[in-house]
Amino acid sequence: MNRADEAGLHQEQALLNSLLADLDHCFEQVVLHYEQRLFAFALRLSGSYEEAQEITQDAFVRAYHALSGYSVEQVRSLALRAWLYQIVLNVARNRLRKLRHLPTCVSLEQAGTDADEELEGARAEGPEAHLEARERLLLLQQALLTLPLAYREVIVLRHIEGLSYPELARLLNQPIGTVKARVHRGLAQLRQVLAQHHAREVLYD
Repeated sequence: MNRADEAGLHQEQALLNSLLADLDHCFEQVVLHYEQRLFAFALRLSGSYEEAQEITQDAFVRAYHALSGYSVEQVRSLALRAWLYQIVLNVARNRLRKLRHLPTCVSLEQAGTDADEELEGARAEGPEAHLEARERLLLLQQALLTLPLAYREVIVLRHIEGLSYPELARLLNQPIGTVKARVHRGLAQLRQVLAQHHAREVLYD
């Protein structure tokens, strides 16, 4: 485990201790700490700013009500980050099943801190590098939205949100081998979509 992971675990445990001390007052700290990341996750799943807002808000309401009914032992045993992702995922699945069509594009301004960091790094290299990075990220967002949700969710959780395979297996309640197979198949489909886009670009050049 690296230092960043250790720091994250310490921070997570501190939040859990705060919740045990005063749920009503300290739940706001949980919202402030995780809101942007959970919103970005919901946005990548749904492709819709409005849907992502609804999903995130609903998830926090459900999390609060769940915590209010948990015992001290249950709260202490929570893997808080993965638990919150699981709630967001469940809410998103329920809402997205009711939608006939998903949007095909996500605004980078709404896509989360990882997109911000990559664009900021490219901006330092000059306007051309910044434009190329922006186009690359937009293409990735659009390609993700073409995948079935079962593949989109595991790719985002594993390769964008950075969950480990053991975390993913617990979150999805599936064997690690099954999760790895889903990620592998999802990445294969994603590469195929990106390759098709590249082929179209070559034809139009």
